[in-house]
Amino acid sequence: MPHEPTLTREISPLPDRDDDAHKGDVGRLCVVGGCSGHCLMVGAVALAANAAQRSGTGLVQMFVPEGIRASVTVLAPCATCRVLPTETEALLAAVGAYHADVVAIGPGLGDSLAAATVADVIERMPTAIVVDADALNRLAEVASADQGGSAARFDPARVVLTPHPGEAARLLRAKGLETPASSDAGSRKQAAIALQQAYGGTIVFKGAATIVTNGTRLYVNETGNSGMATGGTGDVLTGMIAGLIGQSMEPFEAAILAAYLHGLAGDFAAGELGRWSMTAFDLIDFLPEAFCEYDATEGV
Repeated sequence: MPHEPTLTREISPLPDRDDDAHKGDVGRLCVVGGCSGHCLMVGAVALAANAAQRSGTGLVQMFVPEGIRASVTVLAPCATCRVLPTETEALLAAVGAYHADVVAIGPGLGDSLAAATVADVIERMPTAIVVDADALNRLAEVASADQGGSAARFDPARVVLTPHPGEAARLLRAKGLETPASSDAGSRKQAAIALQQAYGGTIVFKGAATIVTNGTRLYVNETGNSGMATGGTGDVLTGMIAGLIGQSMEPFEAAILAAYLHGLAGDFAAGELGRWSMTAFDLIDFLPEAFCEYDATEGV
């Protein structure tokens, strides 16, 4: 029986930033997602891109279907946007041509990419990759079809999986595991550990008291509130994690810092707007306050 990871409370400082830094020095991120099928999903990619830039990322390029490119560009005007290649080789080539430091795949993805393509891209992407939303659902489809359980586990130093409870349950079932992913702290911890043991990677099990584990260490976040239970906040967290990785943070440390600041921004937003009226775009608006607060108090 594998040993349980060691509980940690350590949160890393913000990434270093030279006084003469330019945008190419502080992270190049590709966000892959969006859907133009029977149900349009436009905002998720933009939320992730905007959150990454609010987290210090220098350059972001979004890969989306042609049918929503104009809309996504309006929602994230500081990022560039191109048509999403739907074949593995073409997508890997496009990411390479952008010289990306990190990729986020899944926000609003729907069925824009085939399950096999998503799994292949995750496995073959040479950079760090943050896997969220429908990319997790496509990964579960492939894992479910892999009855022999031969799929390789992901490297925690390269791959970050960010499931909410529903996605976690699908991923676990795909591996034949019935570990409950309910709301109590004990079952959430065991589900996060089970996910890491089954898939590898760094796991960010979202929800109240988000759990981050790389199989060796485990962190339980203490910031955030119920006002964050609204569509798009997970996309914001994905963009933040990817953005911090792009600024040369290790995935586990980036995930912890992002979870903490994400919740802190939510607490500031709730204090100003109340828990009932918050949206994911409000959360992004309060990221500067969260970053500044943490920068001022970290290490004090």
